[in-house]
Amino acid sequence: MFYGESAELTLLRDSVASVAGEFGPEYFLSAARTGRKTDELWSALAKPGFLGVSIPEEYGGGGGGITELTAVVEETAAAGCPLVLLMVSPAICGTVLARYGSPAQRETWLPGIADGTVKMAFAITEPDAGSNSHAISTTATRGSDGWTLRGTKYYISGVDEAAAILVVAATKDESGQPLGTSLFVVPVDAPGLQRSMITMEIVAPEKQFTLHFDDVLLPAEAVVGKVGGGFRSVFEGLNPERITGAAIETGIGRYALRQAVRYGLERSVWGAPIGTHQGLSHPLASAKIELELARLMMWKAAGQHDAGTDASEASNMAKYSAAEAALRCVDQAIQMHGGNGLASEYALAPYWGLARLMRIAPVSREMVLNHVAQHSLGLPRSYGGARS
Repeated sequence: MFYGESAELTLLRDSVASVAGEFGPEYFLSAARTGRKTDELWSALAKPGFLGVSIPEEYGGGGGGITELTAVVEETAAAGCPLVLLMVSPAICGTVLARYGSPAQRETWLPGIADGTVKMAFAITEPDAGSNSHAISTTATRGSDGWTLRGTKYYISGVDEAAAILVVAATKDESGQPLGTSLFVVPVDAPGLQRSMITMEIVAPEKQFTLHFDDVLLPAEAVVGKVGGGFRSVFEGLNPERITGAAIETGIGRYALRQAVRYGLERSVWGAPIGTHQGLSHPLASAKIELELARLMMWKAAGQHDAGTDASEASNMAKYSAAEAALRCVDQAIQMHGGNGLASEYALAPYWGLARLMRIAPVSREMVLNHVAQHSLGLPRSYGGARS
């Protein structure tokens, strides 16, 4: 039990850990290395309703919040099975559609997200925009029968597993006048949508893709929320993305520490378990402290989001601290193992790559620091064109 959590949340956490523990790192890494998907684990999590804990009850979900979903994400990762699509499909897409989707969009997508039969991807990142989401060049132009989508997105996770993609685009009217940024539901089989996989060194079952939208025709009802209100609806999903991203990291950190402690007790050198040596135990203890502090911020952020208060500061801080702590935990676990830390048998090195990735995505540590400097400390904006 985590400090202050309810008995219901503890039961959820234990139940998820039991299900994910039946799979573990052997299953996860085997799937990732051979190009298989983790469909069996996804289905096992879906059957008791874990994937839909944050989806409203009227659409087949559990009616909970990001707090409950965070517990699902963290415990799955702590079992050695960090699933990036949990951060995308229910956390971002489910949250945005539940809040801003039309009745038809909710009926179409939320039940499938809740029961695990439907996955959705999210596309905002572009080659030339980077972290500057206000500079996206993908456009949706209004026509007599709907919208025409043109542009490129990249580093989009899990498109090959998704039924549809939430796409952020700059909208224009028939004459080319800007209408603001809007959000669209785009089926993955839409004519004109092409994808190419990005080769990565990361060991993960979810693949990354570049997407090309070549005059993709969308009906008027593909817009999520109001035309021009895209950033408002997108930002509704970004805090859950950061919070569940932190949960992936804290789960990885917990997994790494568990492996390190086990090895520290079993491995004996100079007549004593290596865990008795302060040169190894103290750095591991320090990593544990950093991890638990990150978890406190993560739960604070989840609580604020579910309470309807502004969770942007806590969400960014949680994502930042969890990424730093997880990387420290994995690194120290590898150090505890010595050369064995890089051996496939001990299932540690692949998690270093995943932990390192989360320092960059879904938001880089530098952009988090920019946010804290500007919005938490009140310092002048330090990036972009006009500074305020």
